[in-house]
Amino acid sequence: MSLRLRIAAASIAVGVLVFGLKLGAYWFTGSAALFSDALETLVNIVSSIATLAAVWFAAKPADSNHPYGHDKAEYFAAVLVGVMVVLAALAIFRAAWEGFTNPNGPDYALEGIAMNAAAGLINGFWAAYLIRFGRTARSPALIADGKHLFTDVITSAGVLLGVVLVLLTGWTLLDPLLAALVGVAVLWSGWGLMKESIGGLMDEAASAEVLEKIRVLISEHGEGALEAHDLRTRIAGKVTFIDFHLVVPGSMPVEDAHDICDRIEEAIRDDVDGAKITIHVEPEHKAKHSGIVVI
Repeated sequence: MSLRLRIAAASIAVGVLVFGLKLGAYWFTGSAALFSDALETLVNIVSSIATLAAVWFAAKPADSNHPYGHDKAEYFAAVLVGVMVVLAALAIFRAAWEGFTNPNGPDYALEGIAMNAAAGLINGFWAAYLIRFGRTARSPALIADGKHLFTDVITSAGVLLGVVLVLLTGWTLLDPLLAALVGVAVLWSGWGLMKESIGGLMDEAASAEVLEKIRVLISEHGEGALEAHDLRTRIAGKVTFIDFHLVVPGSMPVEDAHDICDRIEEAIRDDVDGAKITIHVEPEHKAKHSGIVVI
């Protein structure tokens, strides 16, 4: 099993542990805010399962039905995570409403508070690791899972702060109010995840920084060619697809043009992780005089 798969599987185990702690915190206290926090963690478990499935599917090699690979599967998982987050927010709003309509003050037992705090710390460490590893491995699904967990950490911290305020002030309505605020934060997180993932499904281009790097590499390593134009990129998980037209002198032998392409491709692969490059060679009368000038 690859490291990416092991980490995705570990997220499920972490989610189960954290959910158990938060559910215990709710059992000790009866707090609507702590219940809403536990609900979000239940969604974390479901989304981690989806992430594991997506990472496994994305790792499959290209085949006749998917000649460009399966990397986009991770974006589907990230969108699903976003949908699950939104559903969790709706459940949290319901718990908050019940707290407003039936304002029975929760019993903030020290055991419950301690269990919720421990769950928040575990989530915090794991979220930071997931985001860092996901960015290194260029895994949208793992990054989405990490960001979702980080939102959980923030809301858990807010809930604990609210618990302290209720204890200090005796205002029991703060409990459902905090649950509602948690719901708003969770809803915002879900929308952000879906927005980012949809960009990947819509073949979003590489960043301006990466595009400029590619232009410089073509210019510096395309000696013998005249220009390059119609540069296009798209991101699919850890893969960056790059294609452009390379203009060479009409009298240049095919072997020489091929050598130039090999040199450019090698330079781009060394600087752009996961680059998949397609170069269309054209004679000089196809030049547009508006693309990348080769040095």
